[in-house]
Amino acid sequence: MAQSNIVIGTVGGGNTLEWPLYIAAKKGYLEQEKITLEWVGVQSSAAVMQQLAAGSLNIGTTGVADSLRAIDKGAPTRLVRISVGISPYEIVAAKDVKTWTDLRHKTVMIGGAKDITKLYFEDMAKPNGLAPSEYDYVYAGATGARFSALTSGSVAATILFPPFNFLALRSGYKSLGLSADYTKNFPFTTYSVNLNWARDNKEVVKHFLAAYSKGVDWFYDRNNRDEAISILISYLKSDPKDVAETYDYFVKIHAFDRTGAVEGAGVENYLAILKRDGDLEGATDLARFYDPSVVK
Repeated sequence: MAQSNIVIGTVGGGNTLEWPLYIAAKKGYLEQEKITLEWVGVQSSAAVMQQLAAGSLNIGTTGVADSLRAIDKGAPTRLVRISVGISPYEIVAAKDVKTWTDLRHKTVMIGGAKDITKLYFEDMAKPNGLAPSEYDYVYAGATGARFSALTSGSVAATILFPPFNFLALRSGYKSLGLSADYTKNFPFTTYSVNLNWARDNKEVVKHFLAAYSKGVDWFYDRNNRDEAISILISYLKSDPKDVAETYDYFVKIHAFDRTGAVEGAGVENYLAILKRDGDLEGATDLARFYDPSVVK
């Protein structure tokens, strides 16, 4: 195959969820597959899907919900790989909160009224004796904003993503648990493609996915821990302590899906939830959202 360029959109200037792709670039796996990437930072997951649908991007990395909603509304896009197969969130509470029941009649913060963080929060609260009617929600879409609300004393608990959960815990705030221990078979992020481009470039898609999978396998080799940390720091200029804790945490919860298969990954569970909550207009058949001919 001749050298191929892929225009790929990510949320912001990059983030920890793209770690295997950074590894694939640094370790030469993309070069081995004759792939070069043109990185485009986009403001939000929904905006990535808008640009992907318009053809400005070839591949986009987003939350699963945004991918499914876009396709449901007729966007010419499809899922091709599950990237993060499990939620990496942690519920962190104020310093005087000892148990879930201490949140009764308190205010907690999640991403939004229909945000996936609502599902994660309630999946953890209910088995710990706390019903949705027993606390009040306020909303902030960004993890950084939720962290600020917690540390300012505005809320009694919130849902945080690395490294903000680590920063909060180091400052004495209380962990009420990991969403990965509660919400199972429910994928977190995905790679999606512009369908028109992908159907004309199936070999390119295949080689991209091969390079990414090599990056995932390399990430999980604990002998590569220090180098993996250095690679992420080189891309994000993050604090080494935060990156090291994030690496150990992602290995612990097995964040990156090794196979990435859309079939059997729990996407159907996601579709059922979105349909139940009125976020999908059409049918929930997986065939609407995933075209296996693009990747096989």
